[in-house]
Amino acid sequence: MKDDGLFAHKFGKDFVWGVAIAAQQNEGGRHALGRSDSIWDTFADKKGKIKNSQTIGETCDYLHRYKEDHSIVQNIGFNAFRFSISWSRLIPEGIGVVNKKAIEYYDKIIDDCLKKGLTPYLTLYHWDLPEILEKEGGWTSHRMLIWFSYYVKTCAEAFGDRVKHWIILNEPMGYTSLGYFLGKHAPGKRGFSNFFPAVHHTLLCQAEGGRIIRDLVPNAVIGTTFSCSKIVPYTDSIEDINAAKRVDALMNRLFLEPVLGLGYPKVPGFKLLEKLELHNLGWRHKEKMQFDFDFIGVQNYFPLTVKYNAFIPYLFASEVKPLVRKVPITSLGWEVNSQMFGAIIEQFAQYKNIKNIIVTENGASFKDTMKNGVIDDKKRIAYYHTHLKELLKLKNKGLPINGYFSWTLTDNFEWSFGYTPTFGLVHVNRVTQERTLKQSAHWFRQFLKS
Repeated sequence: MKDDGLFAHKFGKDFVWGVAIAAQQNEGGRHALGRSDSIWDTFADKKGKIKNSQTIGETCDYLHRYKEDHSIVQNIGFNAFRFSISWSRLIPEGIGVVNKKAIEYYDKIIDDCLKKGLTPYLTLYHWDLPEILEKEGGWTSHRMLIWFSYYVKTCAEAFGDRVKHWIILNEPMGYTSLGYFLGKHAPGKRGFSNFFPAVHHTLLCQAEGGRIIRDLVPNAVIGTTFSCSKIVPYTDSIEDINAAKRVDALMNRLFLEPVLGLGYPKVPGFKLLEKLELHNLGWRHKEKMQFDFDFIGVQNYFPLTVKYNAFIPYLFASEVKPLVRKVPITSLGWEVNSQMFGAIIEQFAQYKNIKNIIVTENGASFKDTMKNGVIDDKKRIAYYHTHLKELLKLKNKGLPINGYFSWTLTDNFEWSFGYTPTFGLVHVNRVTQERTLKQSAHWFRQFLKS
């Protein structure tokens, strides 16, 4: 790719460059070091839940190979590393006795990051709720705030002396909608009766988690992350424009606006949001959902184009697929559009209560080709190049963007897609666990040296 002036140093010397992983997707060791099952272990055991009937297995064996992976991150040139804690490993019963072996394990991870010059960004919840708590209702239970608060307090007291950068939740819209409404993700529940309470308890935990870290960790930099997509109306008709507004309220505003003190989002005539707010009215406290985060994590992979659809209840909207519109796509069929990546960040930056924005996940799955030991992933390189170029434009416009994390380090377990997608900068041999850097990793190394 020709030199067009895209250099890492142009983002500023204090800009955070990182790569992200997650416990359930990378660690392996399902019952090692005293770990109990998570909702994803249970869900993946059920036939037909994971693509091609794949099982989670040892994923990337980060449990044993964390030093090797940290060295790869260091050698590429990143200065930050995002990982999550396995709640099931730390507190196998969900609440109560803390597993000392897990404390020792995560101590080693944190210490090795610091030794190698990598600032640890610790994600508290990345979708892997202990199954034992799910049997008690999981995110639909009013006791969730008690369970989560205990877990956060445990993490803060154990790791707060060295970890100063905290992420409370990963993509709450993802796990509440896919896991508690559509049933496509763990724990596989469906319907409004599960979705409504899961949303509200998540909002309460999101803010309370921030307050706990603020109280217990001196000099903490606290954030939380949101999945987001720029929502584009298919035509300029009023029906399509209003459909886009409804989808935007659900996908981009539902978990953001309450934490900013704005309450549940409102869209005239959108009865689903009205029902959601009415359902939680009896114990709704706007101030308890609010927290002054130091940064908001934006996680974007694709935009969505939508049109009015009278046959979709409540939402009255449906996606116009990228294949129909004949636009570039990833191997998952997701649209590639760096301008819309910039547009959704600009949309978030318009909220005056957001102090700083960090892109906590961005990346793409493409079909990689290996020849003579070299993994050619030109499409992934092009994806990163165009998206970072767009990000630099926003940074130069004065938007408060302070970091960027690639998703992800190694090809891993991608939830219901199993191991079919390959998002990693590093290929993992599923039999030997051998790591091989892709050309995109070498591209990042050159970019970060600039």
